[in-house]
Amino acid sequence: MVPYQEAPSPPMTPELARACRRAIHVLRADGAVLRAGRAAVYVLEVLGYRRTAWCLRRRPVIWAVELGYWIVARNRRLFSRVAFKRE
Repeated sequence: MVPYQEAPSPPMTPELARACRRAIHVLRADGAVLRAGRAAVYVLEVLGYRRTAWCLRRRPVIWAVELGYWIVARNRRLFSRVAFKRE
């Protein structure tokens, strides 16, 4: 895994860099590009949570994963304040 700011060019392009600012992207070995919720589920699978990833990839659950991803992504500041409160 590489932060998009440090990704080599190619495969990083200016268009892909703009898209990466809005959502996580995964470039698989076979060349497929996954983004947002589907990329997060793929990362879970790679980390060893195969059964969980399998369940999350199924319709209609993947739609809920995508919706949840976009809600959190668009409200990052709010979620970071709630999740990481200073004591």
